[in-house]
Amino acid sequence: MPAPPRVHVAPVEAGTREAVIGLRVQPPQQDFVGPAATALADAEHCPGSEPMAILRDGVPIGFYRIERNAAVIAGRDLGPGAFGLRSFFIDAAWQGRGLGTLALEAALADLCRRHAGARLLALTVNCRNHAALALYRGGGFEDSGELYHGGRSGPQHLLLRRLPG
Repeated sequence: MPAPPRVHVAPVEAGTREAVIGLRVQPPQQDFVGPAATALADAEHCPGSEPMAILRDGVPIGFYRIERNAAVIAGRDLGPGAFGLRSFFIDAAWQGRGLGTLALEAALADLCRRHAGARLLALTVNCRNHAALALYRGGGFEDSGELYHGGRSGPQHLLLRRLPG
């Protein structure tokens, strides 16, 4: 049996930037996550936003952003130690292989390692994005019962995950 793929995450740097920009999602997912180039450019210009590459054996296969202020995700203050997750996706060529679950685990471990004060992670996910909802629920996120109505493709669930510490 082959060894499972090594998935880890790292800040987007000069050596991975172009590969991250080239990442794409399946056409039906474009309603839920914008182009990587747009998300990366926005993250690079937003104070408190950390653009992150998802790497499989060192090769970028996905992207996400960590927001040091969860209010930009939730639309309200979630208290000290609350961070946000946005723009999380796996490239279309790599989907369907369980890499999203491995990437989410790696992202959570990295957040806790680099930000010792992190206590809560918030994200929003479109109500129609059933695959993402299943991924996040499987990763320990709970539905807050609140809907965020500022999304470009309709209402979004506000999901929260308590972090160790």
